[in-house]
Amino acid sequence: MQWPDGKAFAFTIFDDPDGQTFAAAREVYAFLKDLGFRTTKGIWPTRGKQPSSDQGTTCDDDPAYVQWLLELQASGFELGYHNATLHTSARQETIAGLDRFAALFGHDPRAMANHYDCQESIYWGADRLTGPYRLLYKLLTYGKDRSSWGHVADHPYFWGDICRQRIKYVRNFVYGTINTTAACPWMPYYDPARPLVNSWYASSEGANIESFLARITEPAQESLEAERGGCIMYTHFGHGYYQDGKLDVRFRKTMEQLARRNGWFVPVTTFLDYLAPDQPHLLTDSERRSLERRWLMHKIRFGTA
Repeated sequence: MQWPDGKAFAFTIFDDPDGQTFAAAREVYAFLKDLGFRTTKGIWPTRGKQPSSDQGTTCDDDPAYVQWLLELQASGFELGYHNATLHTSARQETIAGLDRFAALFGHDPRAMANHYDCQESIYWGADRLTGPYRLLYKLLTYGKDRSSWGHVADHPYFWGDICRQRIKYVRNFVYGTINTTAACPWMPYYDPARPLVNSWYASSEGANIESFLARITEPAQESLEAERGGCIMYTHFGHGYYQDGKLDVRFRKTMEQLARRNGWFVPVTTFLDYLAPDQPHLLTDSERRSLERRWLMHKIRFGTA
């Protein structure tokens, strides 16, 4: 892969806001900014009115948080969408969440990641898979995986037509390698079997501090650079990165090592636009089977998104 400006590899992060306090967010992003990273921070535009199984800061909680997000965006970071709020939203609530995002930040979100606890998630759970892989997934999750209805027309949670109109990139499969472009060489791709999403992208496993650090060790960084690969890390900066008023020292050291390398450190959308400046790859049936099979193997090993 030939990256811009003579860079040897590309690296970015989509950070889901689950469990993330305002204090933790400020510390993590100040650190990333100082090192020269520009990544994508997922947000919840609204608080919602229902109980939720998760915690985290939303744009309704604190005007200072919104002002900080605006400053973050102005400094080159990207703001992404993580569903309207922490719990399941009906169609009109989802539309209101997207409208709120656009009103606050001046544009619709270009990239999103489904929140696990939202049944309006689009092509989520077993609906990420086809044929026998779908059946195997249901067996592996003992039927406990939550249904998703965002793509099901006439359902109260349906918003697939809105997704198609307003969001360019949606995250799907996550893999246990630092080189995301090797794990999913066709991204961003359009899947004819899931037509309500314009383009899908994959990520590398890093759901919490431990799995993130396991993925981007110094040998892994060397491998990514040698392969001239690209990495989109999936993580939650609210899961162990900031504790007792300070950043994890291992995280600091690892990111400092990475920052010294000749990497292209840009937000997710900039990364994906570069891979497919005109239109996404049209996924074939055999390519879909390959992605689904390898993701199921990852799911069995890690048990995560």
